[in-house]
Amino acid sequence: MLRSLYAGISGLRSHQTMLDVTGNNIANVNTTAFKSSSTQFQDTLSQLTTGAAGPQDGVGGTNPAQVGLGVLVAGISTNFAQGSTQATGRATNLMISGDGFFVTRLGNQTSYTRAGDFDFDAEGRLVSPDGSLVQGWGAVNGVVTDGGLVGDIQLPLKAISPGEVTTTATVGGNVPSDAAIGTVLVRDVEVFDASGASRSMAITFTKSAAGWDVSASDPNNPAGAATGAKALTFANGVQTSAAGPLVVGGISVDLGKVSGFAALTTVAVTDKNGLDAGTLESYTLSKDGTLIGSFSNGASQALGRVVLATFDNPGGLEKAGSSSYRATFNSGEATVGAPGSAGYGSLTSGALEMSNVDLSQEFTNLIVAQRGFQANARIITTSDEVLQELTNLKR
Repeated sequence: MLRSLYAGISGLRSHQTMLDVTGNNIANVNTTAFKSSSTQFQDTLSQLTTGAAGPQDGVGGTNPAQVGLGVLVAGISTNFAQGSTQATGRATNLMISGDGFFVTRLGNQTSYTRAGDFDFDAEGRLVSPDGSLVQGWGAVNGVVTDGGLVGDIQLPLKAISPGEVTTTATVGGNVPSDAAIGTVLVRDVEVFDASGASRSMAITFTKSAAGWDVSASDPNNPAGAATGAKALTFANGVQTSAAGPLVVGGISVDLGKVSGFAALTTVAVTDKNGLDAGTLESYTLSKDGTLIGSFSNGASQALGRVVLATFDNPGGLEKAGSSSYRATFNSGEATVGAPGSAGYGSLTSGALEMSNVDLSQEFTNLIVAQRGFQANARIITTSDEVLQELTNLKR
């Protein structure tokens, strides 16, 4: 049979594959984080009809004469270029800006994806749309240990932020220097013990001839007695008192920021530590993948961190469906790290990565594949006509 007939058949098969790849790219033009593919062709072995001959005395050399036997698909490569940003406003939607893949687990199968359309399930686990569990590092007492064991990212729905004892307070503002002697200003401040129970501590300012006398009473002291009295003196409104805090009930009260100008009463407690116990109310995801819980007592603490994986050869990954990939021998082993660290992309919360399919390029590829298919079909029809002529010789 004619070699051109089989060459045409190989061309039809190869261009059909190109059409399949292009059609899949177009079908996934709106698929989250989809990475387009392209087809590479190469020629097959060529049949040698005349070998090469070297030059000799009086005779020049000759080149080899070969007839090609067709075309085949050398490979289908994936383009991992960054896709555009699509804002969603959902806190659990994550987009990777740069290199890296999310790590997910479905049963015993570990997969990798750039599609960050995640949500929490009924058990508080961060999952992908197909139910795969997003992997990361857990937190112990609000501290995430990078490089530890990778496990499921879980939002502890019944988490409690423990109470924090009050140990320091800061008083600022102004006490009026022109107030009458004996004037009393009382400022109450809520403080907490180690169990998170609250109590009210009173700080009393009493005008004296030299300035202001300050004392504090704390219910934790016997009978709530005033303790730790301190005298504040001023020169031209600037405090000249001896350094040192007012200490009462184990709480150190800093009075160094109090001023003493005339006709202005703004003295108040400006800062303090200590919290009551609180329950989890909301959460946020930061650029480094940390899941931060916000509690009813105003505290915030890390609950876990999403990890990213990188590969020496991302092009060697195998598509596994559901916008995910599997590692292969040619991709290399996954290297896990924190988002935003060296070699890893950062995360954007409330956004998704769009498909990187270029429709103008794909429609051009459709035309190229279609014309290539038609041209190879003409090879087959022409070869058929030649064979028809050969069979007609017998008539």
